[in-house]
Amino acid sequence: MPQRDGSGNKVILIHDLPGPEGWLLPEDWLVVDAKAKAAPCQGCFGCWLKTPGTCVLKDGLQHLGAAIAHSRELILASRCCYGGFSPEVKRALDRSISQSLPFFTYRGGKLHHILRYHRAPALTVCFYGPMTDFERETAQRMAQANQVNMGCPSLRLLFAEGPEQVKEVLGA
Repeated sequence: MPQRDGSGNKVILIHDLPGPEGWLLPEDWLVVDAKAKAAPCQGCFGCWLKTPGTCVLKDGLQHLGAAIAHSRELILASRCCYGGFSPEVKRALDRSISQSLPFFTYRGGKLHHILRYHRAPALTVCFYGPMTDFERETAQRMAQANQVNMGCPSLRLLFAEGPEQVKEVLGA
């Protein structure tokens, strides 16, 4: 799991896949299994006020916000759930709110939190599983909104038929 010193210039893969075991990934990839046991965000704002940049909950997602901010690319591989992320991937994203500050600015014409680290990774989102056209459009809007909210300079949006095609679609 990510450490406080961040991930350097790594690629972070947050996924809910049955397992990327067997994937031969480069050494500079940090894999976060969103299905692993971790608490959901408590909404306590401790990562903003008590322990800036670090979640107060001491588990595998404690330093995820800083790790994301210091990575070169964030890859989210998620089952498409009604046009959004799976509950597991959403929980990991919620726990990474420490990459922002409790102050606001306008980005993309909308109000967003200011970024704590003044840098953000490229964002790749890969949704998999069956989805309607409406769910696909919703997933596209969700990914674009996450790009703006996280301050990511770019977005690559991919779709895969099922979890077994994700590696191929990602080019990993």
